[in-house]
Amino acid sequence: MRDFRELNVWQESHKLTLEIYEISKSFPKEELFGLTSQMRRAASSVPTNIAEGCGRGSQKDYAHFLQIAIGSAFEVDYQILLAKDLKYIDENLYLKLNDKVDKIKRQLALLIKKVRELS
Repeated sequence: MRDFRELNVWQESHKLTLEIYEISKSFPKEELFGLTSQMRRAASSVPTNIAEGCGRGSQKDYAHFLQIAIGSAFEVDYQILLAKDLKYIDENLYLKLNDKVDKIKRQLALLIKKVRELS
């Protein structure tokens, strides 16, 4: 069993989730059950799946949950683009968030590769 809190990628994805929750508070109320909910769910899915994978018994299961986490990161990537295009966030915030998501995706890809090599 691994401690997910020690993983840098979990720490970064947790910070991003907190930021997404804060930013999405300012989205229009009609998006509460739309983009706001989707972004929050996808963002929180990244650290959640990292944590769940750490609790699994095999490297194969761990890699599976990391793969789900990276899929969720790609969802967040699109959702911040949509938020920018809908003018819910400005270009500067979009670029900042996009950089964070890209970093998380790279970290997850490397971790997945490492875990698979250990399988």
